[in-house]
Amino acid sequence: MNDDKQLICDCEVIHGEVVDKVKGMMPPGKDFYDLANLYKMFSDNTRVRILWALYCNEMCVCDLAVLLNMTKSAISHQLKSLRLANLVKYDKQGKVVYYSLADIHIKEIFEKGFEHIHE
Repeated sequence: MNDDKQLICDCEVIHGEVVDKVKGMMPPGKDFYDLANLYKMFSDNTRVRILWALYCNEMCVCDLAVLLNMTKSAISHQLKSLRLANLVKYDKQGKVVYYSLADIHIKEIFEKGFEHIHE
């Protein structure tokens, strides 16, 4: 027997109080759009590796390029996306630009993510 078929609700009962409760708790549609875009940043292996490196220590583009065996141009392109998504910030010191995670929330996302995949 197909297990997926057993998981489909086969009734016509609407639990109005539950629907109303959840509807009252739902954030605005824009919040869901923004959250989906945040998670989209984590859907690329290169961006996740960059974020992990920055989780460990602030780094410049040259350091990241060597670490990840990529071109500075490729790293810069990914950092721009991460910066526009407010996931990384930078500090320019002379000619060197150091990148770091934008805030503690990004560290928490990594910690929770790794906790989940290692369950």
